[in-house]
Amino acid sequence: MNKDLDFYYLADKPQYLKTIASWYFEEWCEQSGRYSLLEVRQKLEKALNQHCLPMSIIALRGDELVGVAELKFHEMDAYLEYEHWLGGVFVSPSARGANIAKHLVLYLIKQAKRLDIKTLYLQTESLGGGLYSKLGFEPLFEADSKGVRVLVMKKDL
Repeated sequence: MNKDLDFYYLADKPQYLKTIASWYFEEWCEQSGRYSLLEVRQKLEKALNQHCLPMSIIALRGDELVGVAELKFHEMDAYLEYEHWLGGVFVSPSARGANIAKHLVLYLIKQAKRLDIKTLYLQTESLGGGLYSKLGFEPLFEADSKGVRVLVMKKDL
């Protein structure tokens, strides 16, 4: 594990919610118009949990927020049979290349197991699976997600 990284529930560090909302908005919503910044913030506020979904986990290096990821229900409306999802994996641009996403995903897998989740799903714009393939997620199919081609993957826990 990356020794200078610490993981926290966003519920325990809500002062970072505004920054994360801006990251998500700029990365996934600003160009598409999918959600407003206020709507992104409101969705994140629902993830201020420790013992139930949705939940957000943040990665700090010292006092610097360097990443975030979420466990949530039903990320894709077209596939409601897939219940538990890993999503919102984001690493700050200044911290990329330090395996933070990998450590965040591994930490969230531990959280999912703690919550007795049996299978995790995700969608990625990396149609080859990227990091997620390396961490044992298996490709299921490609799909359209709000105008973007994605690969839906799963991992049995």
